[in-house]
Order: sequence, then C-alpha cells, then structure tokens
Amino acid sequence: MAWSKLWMFLCLYRFKKITDHPLPEPPYIIVANHSSYLDIFMMPALMSKDKYLFLGKSEILHYPLIKTFFKRLNIPVYRDTPVKAGKSIVRARQELKSGWSLVIFAEGEIPDNDSPRMIPFKDGAFRLAKKAKVPIVPITFLTNYKLLSDPDNITGPASPGASKLHIHPYISKEEVNNLSKEELTKKCFDMINEPILEQFPEFRN
Repeated sequence: MAWSKLWMFLCLYRFKKITDHPLPEPPYIIVANHSSYLDIFMMPALMSKDKYLFLGKSEILHYPLIKTFFKRLNIPVYRDTPVKAGKSIVRARQELKSGWSLVIFAEGEIPDNDSPRMIPFKDGAFRLAKKAKVPIVPITFLTNYKLLSDPDNITGPASPGASKLHIHPYISKEEVNNLSKEELTKKCFDMINEPILEQFPEFRN
C-alpha cells in the first residue's frame, strides 16, 4: 500500500530480497517469522500486489500507531476465551473464500531477546490452510530485529537500513492437503528458519 511505501521512504528503510520466488494465485496464507514490529509495517509494501488481512492477537491494537493503520486490515484473535478465538477463525475462513489472503506470524509473539532466533510455531495457520485448501507462502525476515525493537523498549534498536528477506517457494494447496498438520508445520518452520541458521549457526544447538 502507498502509505507503507511512503513510511519506508521517510524512515530510510529498503528491501533487499535475497530470494524472491513467484507467488501463487490468491487467496493464500503468508507465514513469516516475527522478530520486530517492523515486520507488520513493511508487509503492505512488500505484498502490495494482492489484497490481504492480518490474523493476529488482539493485543497488537493496544499500540496507537498500529491501531490507526491496521484496524481495518486486521482480524483480531481474542485469546481470552475459546469462543472468541473460534469466531476469529471462522471469519478468517470466510475472508479466504472471498478472495482475501491472510498474513499470520505463526510464532504468535515476538521473542523478547532482540535476536532473530525463532520459537516453535503455533498450528493455527496450518489448520486453517488445510481446511481452506489454500497455498502457503513462507517468508523470512533476517534483519528487522536490529532495525526496530518493541515500541515499549525505548533503549532498543531503531535505525534505518536494509530489510533482508527471503520469499520462499510457496507450498502448493496440493501439498498442503497431502501433508499432515504436523508435517506442514515442520516444513514451513524449517524453510523459514534455515536462512537464520545459516547466518547464526550457533542457533542450531
């Protein structure tokens, strides 16, 4: 979207795509690692060709700036009760059927360590992909963690620079259907995590 590209220009951010594989026909689910709130602000500029919504925890709307830009682009997941969480998933399936793609940060949170080390994926994105029979586009953000930290951390990193990333080959809807939920979760996690492990081999331990 135009505002995201303008924001990146004004803040002196740019993309450096290390791999940039073609996208499937929409709708699809984008699954990315989540090491910075910058991941959210950059996504509209990165994936501007298709229409999509974010599916994420409702707490993100507590930040005024994020709430301003993402209230209409967000399906909030209220995790306090199973009923509310279930309604969010039902809406997500409806939006996929209507042609909207979804962005899901499957870790469910930003690891609080100012590093790109990933934590295990929650399985909601993969259950949703299988039920909706849509492809998955894995994305790895490599450097966002050192460009912008949590808004509550006033002493954390905040600087212009290149957002290095990989847009991986998508997982087709046929493969999504053929793999079990556990196999699909592991495949996507491993694809996203491998460039991080190449850069930080100590994370393999």
